[in-house]
Amino acid sequence: MASFNLKPGTNWDEVKERIKERNIYLTDEDLFLEPGKEDILLKRLAEKMDRTPEQVRVYIESVSHNKDAAS
Repeated sequence: MASFNLKPGTNWDEVKERIKERNIYLTDEDLFLEPGKEDILLKRLAEKMDRTPEQVRVYIESVSHNKDAAS
């Protein structure tokens, strides 16, 4: 499975906080990212968000690239 591409200069902690603002039911544990194991994060979030891992990847990239709301 492909990893996601964050906007250059954006770190995961910043993206994680944006995701939590839009999905208040997600916890830090749900959003834990171990470097090199993005596929595990995508699968975990797919299950929690009732989406496919690919949809979650696109969502994360959207949140990363836009400071405004992403769906």
